[in-house]
Amino acid sequence: MRTFLSMSLLLFPVFLATAHAADDWPLYGLDYSNQRLSPLVDIKPENVTQLTRRWSVKTGIKASFQASPVVREGVMYVSTPFNHVLALDAATGAERWRYEHVLTTRDVCCGPANRGVAVADGRVFMATIDSRVVALDATTGKKIWESPLIDHQPVATEKLSELLTGAAPDQSLGLAGSAQTGQTGYSANMAPQVVDDLVLVGVTGTAYGLHVETRENGETSMSVVGLAGEQLGLRGFIVALDAATGEERWRWHTVPDANWTGQFTPTTAYGETLNRDLAGERARSERYAGSWQFGGGSVWTTPAVDRARGLIFIGTGNPAPQMDDATRPGDNLHTVSLVALELQTGKLVWAWQQVPHDRWGYDVASPPVLFTMQHEGKPVEAVGQASKLGWFFVHERATGRLLYRSAPFAPQENLFTPPTEAGVRISPSGLGACSWSPVAVDETASSVFIAGSHGPADYFVRKLPERAGQAWDSYTMFKPVEGAHHGLLSALNLADGSLRWQVKLDQPMVGGVLATRSGLVFTGEGRGRFVAFDGKTGARLWEDTTEAGVNAPPVSYAVADEQFVAVVAGGNSLYGYPVGDEIIAWTLPRTARP
Repeated sequence: MRTFLSMSLLLFPVFLATAHAADDWPLYGLDYSNQRLSPLVDIKPENVTQLTRRWSVKTGIKASFQASPVVREGVMYVSTPFNHVLALDAATGAERWRYEHVLTTRDVCCGPANRGVAVADGRVFMATIDSRVVALDATTGKKIWESPLIDHQPVATEKLSELLTGAAPDQSLGLAGSAQTGQTGYSANMAPQVVDDLVLVGVTGTAYGLHVETRENGETSMSVVGLAGEQLGLRGFIVALDAATGEERWRWHTVPDANWTGQFTPTTAYGETLNRDLAGERARSERYAGSWQFGGGSVWTTPAVDRARGLIFIGTGNPAPQMDDATRPGDNLHTVSLVALELQTGKLVWAWQQVPHDRWGYDVASPPVLFTMQHEGKPVEAVGQASKLGWFFVHERATGRLLYRSAPFAPQENLFTPPTEAGVRISPSGLGACSWSPVAVDETASSVFIAGSHGPADYFVRKLPERAGQAWDSYTMFKPVEGAHHGLLSALNLADGSLRWQVKLDQPMVGGVLATRSGLVFTGEGRGRFVAFDGKTGARLWEDTTEAGVNAPPVSYAVADEQFVAVVAGGNSLYGYPVGDEIIAWTLPRTARP
């Protein structure tokens, strides 16, 4: 007989989207808080070793697979790379329908991956890599409407052929023969958030930078290159669309059209020196007064929603040009920030910048998470975010006031040191101590679980010889340090950010975490393992081997009194993890069920 804690519905009155949410996984983060904490408790530390595969489905599309499934009333909805959607029987995996998206272009910034759909009022909503939002009939998969997020693609990235072939006299960084895998250009891969009659979607690809895939000693790694020059970037935004029609209701640009230079602050808001040339930045301010129009600030994260306050919370990406700061003096508001907006209007309520004038690629990428905690003897409604920097930042939800930053959950070395011609080793690098991976929060246990990484990189800045017609004259890049990377699964105390436990894994972690109220933590590994840990101790309790890397967030749901845990196993090419196309669901044998 399936069980769940009877108090679970009372603990989340603000966030639960539907009355059947105890059985379903109805939203990207389970509920509007993004806590990813399943109330189901049939699968627990005492019997998790008996988990077996109930079903698996191969989609036929092998590419980086990052989607978090949504489950409603026994149907699982999953988006695939290149923006197809499958509706499956959540108990058996049998296909009910399949939607195949026709892309207007494949020349996109950030690869083919999509992070999931939203489902509400009989419709399935998906953001696409060609900058569109699609609404489908949840019963048939037929398209209801399709809305473009942009009128046209205003910027095409200059190819790095000179660097990659060695035509520019610089082979010392090992880029010759490498493959360019990304470029600047509007795209969208986040799972939308649907609240009432609004569909919320942000864009990516705004920072003028490229992913470059290299292979050394049999290992694949991803370097990131940022090019210098004027008007090299796009202006990020998030939009709210009418769920019934697809018409735009409001749009908020991450970069303001006034005062994007800010206060020219020499330190972060938490006291770390940024090593900025403030005199030089001020001297360049008049010349580059219009640089906000190309200022970057992608929106990678599915918003958390405080319906009682009418607020949404998002993270913003790095400024443009990426890493190179010559043409963007000032603090570059509101890039690399945690932001609160009014749900109905998109009006800015507050923004808290983690890294003013970012030169390292420290996007606020992991989704914000809402919870209530004790602070100075009183309950405080808070919003937290696991940063690329290696700190979990916790803020007062209403005002943005910083309550604390956690103990580091990843090693930190030379933070905020400017790139040099010779190269400087910095950790975490732009790959992030926690990248886009969502965390899980268990308020009752006062724990947050973070899928993180130790990923140092060498940061270089190089000048190039002047040539007629060349749009850029220098570049900044980071190159991962060979053999120095590993994963870190961490549990932090929500009350003060102290480290409860940490498990070192062989490879950097990307994909996310699921926690259950029974005390389990599920996550995947890039080399092809799906693992359950004890939430109290970090002990590894169970694992299963998969054909491809497990680099997507797991979910848990129940059908006919039977609890399942499911995840997609499709790997991640940017990390060199084996790619695949499988959706897998596990459950307990009947003899092991409570």
